[in-house]
Amino acid sequence: MSTTMTFATLQEDVQRYLERGATYASDPVVFEQIPRLINLAERRIARELKVQGFIAVVTTNLVVGQSVYDKPDRWRDVVSINIGTGASNTSRRSLYSRSYEYCRSYWPDEAETDTPLFYADYDYDHWLLAPTPDDTYPMEVLYYELPPLLDDVTQTNWLTEYAPQLLLYATLLEATPFLKNDERIGTWQNYYDRAAAMLNGEDLAKILDRAAVRKEA
Repeated sequence: MSTTMTFATLQEDVQRYLERGATYASDPVVFEQIPRLINLAERRIARELKVQGFIAVVTTNLVVGQSVYDKPDRWRDVVSINIGTGASNTSRRSLYSRSYEYCRSYWPDEAETDTPLFYADYDYDHWLLAPTPDDTYPMEVLYYELPPLLDDVTQTNWLTEYAPQLLLYATLLEATPFLKNDERIGTWQNYYDRAAAMLNGEDLAKILDRAAVRKEA
């Protein structure tokens, strides 16, 4: 018998823990709400934790004279942005995060072009680069993303694979206010915090291991 978590098995687990929503016929309100609670839990975790499993990479080429660029789907926060420069664009140069006002002040005429040095949030869906690119530099963005949300089609994601306990406790934590079962909030919060701390600890251990390897080298 497989113990791998899926969207379907998570719904069953939540039904058992809550002792509610086992079928549509017996408890339609809770039955229909459980998938929404799972999605709320996924969003909570992605908002509160910044771990390696949420890091994604996207690459693109800049456009000469274009200063505003789309952020990736499900973007949450930037880890780093770099561009390729040099004779063959293989020398990587990190762009520095600055405020929108700083970038506009530093490069007020976006019609002028040069090698980009900075980036800023233009709005939730776009970045502003300064200076405006003068070449088609390759750009690489590392960012924290919201994993694909679970549903009947997307049965698994990084959370079901590597943090099933955390996802279960986060879902139960989302469920308690909905069920007006406030006395259980502290219980599920403690379980959630412990699972989150363990995941953060594993991530920190990986960072320290990589640092030790670099030091030995």
